[in-house]
Amino acid sequence: MNPVPMFDYRAQLESLRGEMMAAIARVLDSGTLILGPEVERFEQAMARSLGGGTTIGCNSGTDALVLAFRALGIGAGDQIVTVANTAVPTVSAIRMVGAVPVFVDVDPRTALMDLDRLPAVLGPRTKAIVPVHLYGNMVDVEALRERLRGRELPIIEDCAQAQGASLRGRPAGTIGTIGAYSFYPTKNLGAYGDGGACWTADPALAARMKSLRMYGFEDAYYAERDGINSRLDPLQAAVLATKLPHLPAFVALRQQLAARYDERLPPRIVRIAAAAGVAHGRHLYVVRVPDRDAVRAALDGRGIKTGVHYPFPIHRMRAYAELGYADGSLPHTEALAREVLSLPLFPELPQASVDQVAAALDQVVR
Repeated sequence: MNPVPMFDYRAQLESLRGEMMAAIARVLDSGTLILGPEVERFEQAMARSLGGGTTIGCNSGTDALVLAFRALGIGAGDQIVTVANTAVPTVSAIRMVGAVPVFVDVDPRTALMDLDRLPAVLGPRTKAIVPVHLYGNMVDVEALRERLRGRELPIIEDCAQAQGASLRGRPAGTIGTIGAYSFYPTKNLGAYGDGGACWTADPALAARMKSLRMYGFEDAYYAERDGINSRLDPLQAAVLATKLPHLPAFVALRQQLAARYDERLPPRIVRIAAAAGVAHGRHLYVVRVPDRDAVRAALDGRGIKTGVHYPFPIHRMRAYAELGYADGSLPHTEALAREVLSLPLFPELPQASVDQVAAALDQVVR
């Protein structure tokens, strides 16, 4: 049997090598290595791909959330509602602005924020909601808006895993107040290093985030506000601009591979379901299995690499113990952390590898 990696960017690089090397050379020959026309070119292209609005490049998905919170005036003592079955950066960004994360449990079928549980965690200090679009799936942000009617709370969509997904035809990140994206190399639109971006339809918010990402400057060397240094690197912008036109094809390949998993996996293997109305971006293909760690070890013994997104719910991590969440306080979140398993999935993965993974899983899960 051939080894099956969880992720490998090199086949995609090979298919784009000519375009990619030309783009990198263009940056190096330009004389501009911080922000400049290359970043602007990518920001404008991404905004067009999302149907308009403004994209603001920054140095990571974490900082995209920080810029969003800061632009909205969220700070010390404010509460931001999100979920605990996400990557640490979602919550790290909340803490970086001095705010307090408040967790709501998830729907065990989709692993997404359970909107029915939302009213119980809203309070006078709630200043924003961060729905996490997990695995390429999407929270129903339109329904979330309806639930918040009359409260005027901003919604910051965490789209780190959902670029290329859509809800009833609307791209991930464009339904709430601000969309925050990550370009970490494994993402649907991945850089060859770190990178991130915010999107908004609000020109005033866009201007604020552009200022905040560079020390609060609007004119050189003069800070209008207390900002940070979080600029998208022009080399990464050139990489992303090269990949962006191919994103729909990359997502389509992911969707085809996911459909093959659906077909080849035995019915007893529980899949994380796509939410209603969502064109799933298929960043990850996630199943639930009992005795997950033993299953991973058995697959590894067959040369199949897997992932776990995520093995530790954030509310039970030592770093966030002071938030006061007891074991069992988010039961669906905690059950998912014990059972979720991410199978190999990236656009260049051969279909034969999907068949190999499905057959192996059928053998080791009884």
